Amino acid sequence: MSKETDTRKMQLLLQYAAKIAETRELDNLLAEIADMGRLLIGADRSTVWLLDEEKGILWTKVAHGVSRIEVPMDSGIVGESVKTKETIVSNDPYSLPFFNRDVDRSTGYTTKSLLTIPMFDEEGNVFGVFQCTNKITEDYKFTEEDVTLLHFITSYAEKTILAAQLAKEIEATQIEIIFLMSEIGESRSKETGNHVKRVAAVSERLAQLAGLSESDVSLLLHASPMHDIGKVAIPDSVLLKPGKLTDEEYATMKNHTAIGYHLLSSSKRPIIKAASIVTHEHHEKWNGSGYPRGIAGEDIHIFGRITAIADVFDALACARIYKPAWEKERVRKLFEEESGRHFDPELCKIFLEHFEEFYEIVDQYKDV
Repeated sequence: MSKETDTRKMQLLLQYAAKIAETRELDNLLAEIADMGRLLIGADRSTVWLLDEEKGILWTKVAHGVSRIEVPMDSGIVGESVKTKETIVSNDPYSLPFFNRDVDRSTGYTTKSLLTIPMFDEEGNVFGVFQCTNKITEDYKFTEEDVTLLHFITSYAEKTILAAQLAKEIEATQIEIIFLMSEIGESRSKETGNHVKRVAAVSERLAQLAGLSESDVSLLLHASPMHDIGKVAIPDSVLLKPGKLTDEEYATMKNHTAIGYHLLSSSKRPIIKAASIVTHEHHEKWNGSGYPRGIAGEDIHIFGRITAIADVFDALACARIYKPAWEKERVRKLFEEESGRHFDPELCKIFLEHFEEFYEIVDQYKDV
């Protein structure tokens, strides 16, 4: 290999290492890793296969030129690599008894050479396979140098993918805990679990329509169910009182926003931090007459402004123990009247333009 080629490959490695370090979504991460392998090895295609033992399959969404593929975990060269835990190099794959021609048939591709390396977790278990197909040379043949280089890339990929999977699992656990805590909080005030689902879905859709980034939409979807978590600390005598609250009782009830904020704000997890904002600010009003701080306009975080609309909409559009659901036109009229007073006028305009769509969410998560 020439010094110039070495330099080019080192530059590619550094470029992809920087990209991969900033990538959070697993699918995007796998795509970057596959691209890195393809370019460094000089292959026509590179594929990162992951093992799903529960389903008994190997799957990939990052085989260049094709959409998601699933194969039985004991099928073909990737299956053989998983089973034997061995690197497989073949410059004549059709001659191998375990080569699966179905993928070529389904994609119209002709596999002329393959380099396949299993990926291992920290306990030595195979969790996936890194595969390069068709070396871009006249004879299509992979070399020993290619094998050495792909082993190096695979070692890096193993650590990166496992870290991403762990992060995804932690995030999924956070989300599950958030919904459970939210449902517990709502059940104390005699709300149903579907209330938090509706508020989450309405908040998500309004955030999308308002042009928030994909990451912020996701944060709000998972944070908004916590909007009333502070009610866990409100006494039953106030929270469950069937009649009108006294001024003193109402002041106690309003404390749930500050309580929720203090419960959550010390977390460094993005979803929990977003939830602390939502619980603190979803009762603030555009004109500054809300609580707990009486802030106004854009000083109220966009998450708080969106959840305010979602929460009030659900309270009006759905029946409660203490009231029936309002008629649709009565709900619309209230939002028209409160635009620029209670609610962000621009968000309210978007909400009203898509009014029927939000009622579809109510129908989707009806209380039983």
